[in-house]
Amino acid sequence: MKRIWVVIGVVLLSGCGRLIPDAPAPGPRPWTPQQTPVGGGLVDRPVDGGTRDRITRTAADPARCVAELQSARINYVPSADRVNTQTCFLQNAGVIGPDMGTVARLAPAGPTATCELALALSVWRRQVVEPAARQMLGSDVVQIDHMGTYACRPVNNRAGARPSAHSRAAAFDFAGVRLRDGRRITVLADWNDAGPEGAFLKRIRDEGCRVFGTVLSPEYNAEHRDHLHLEPGQAFCR
Repeated sequence: MKRIWVVIGVVLLSGCGRLIPDAPAPGPRPWTPQQTPVGGGLVDRPVDGGTRDRITRTAADPARCVAELQSARINYVPSADRVNTQTCFLQNAGVIGPDMGTVARLAPAGPTATCELALALSVWRRQVVEPAARQMLGSDVVQIDHMGTYACRPVNNRAGARPSAHSRAAAFDFAGVRLRDGRRITVLADWNDAGPEGAFLKRIRDEGCRVFGTVLSPEYNAEHRDHLHLEPGQAFCR
C-alpha cells in the first residue's frame, strides 16, 4: 500500500506544471547595431539605403506615423490642422517633446513639426548624430541646438521667393550639439575645422542625406553657413 501511494504522488507531481519549476527562460539576445531591437521600429533601425523611403511611406499614414514615434518613446503631441495663409499652414503636425529613449534634448524645446519631419529627425538623432559623437568626439550628446522648424516665410527670407518648407513645419535647422564633457560643436564655428569636430559635422550631413530628402550645408550657399537645413521630401544633398 505504501508503495502505491508513492507512485500516485509521483504521477500527480509530474502532471501539474505549477508544482514542478519550469526551466529558466533564455535571456534576451544582446543587441548590435545590425539588429532591430525586439519591439523596436523604424527609429531603432540602422540607417541604410531604404531608410528615407520607409520614412516617407510611414508618414503617408498620419496615425501610423504617430504610433511609430510613440512606440519609440518619443513624446509627440499632434496639433489641430490650421491655415494661417495660403502658403503657411499646419497639416499632420505636432509638438516634439522629449525623446525618452535617449539623453539628448532639443533646444529650444518643443518645436512644431510635421510627423514626417519628427520621424526623420528621431531616426537621424538616434542612428547618426549620437553614435557619431561617441565614436568621433568621445562623448555623449546631451543637447541638440536648432534655429527653428515652423516659420511663415519664403526661402532664405527673400521677398518674392517660393514659400519655405518652414512655412508648413517641414524643415529643421540644425545649429550644433553640446556634449556631456562640456564642449559645444557648431556649424558656424567648426564646419571648416580640420580635426574631429569638422569631420563629425560632415559625417552627420552625409548620413543625413540617407534620412532626409533635402540637406543643405555651408557648402550650398552663404545662407547656410551656420546651420544644416534638414527637410523630408525631394532628394537634394549638398
